[in-house]
Amino acid sequence: MGLVPLLESVIKLKLISVHEYAKKYIRTNPEETIADVKKTLKTAVKRKQEGAACTICGQPIWAVGSAFSGLDGCFSCITGESDDSSDYEVY
Repeated sequence: MGLVPLLESVIKLKLISVHEYAKKYIRTNPEETIADVKKTLKTAVKRKQEGAACTICGQPIWAVGSAFSGLDGCFSCITGESDDSSDYEVY
């Protein structure tokens, strides 16, 4: 089973490609380069695919949040929220 069907079956986060998320990210963080953002996101996605777990609760990491927060964490542990339906996850 590929990553996208697996993600869709477990999370409500809006799935978005690394490239599309990086474009959105640099709109609000213009001091960053798209190449650096994509590299950071790809590293987080790879870690998630390899089974990286939230250091707080043990759930799979949220790649977007883990990429930029400095914490290997799931959505809830990084944001303190339980409703992830309006946020993104990269693939």
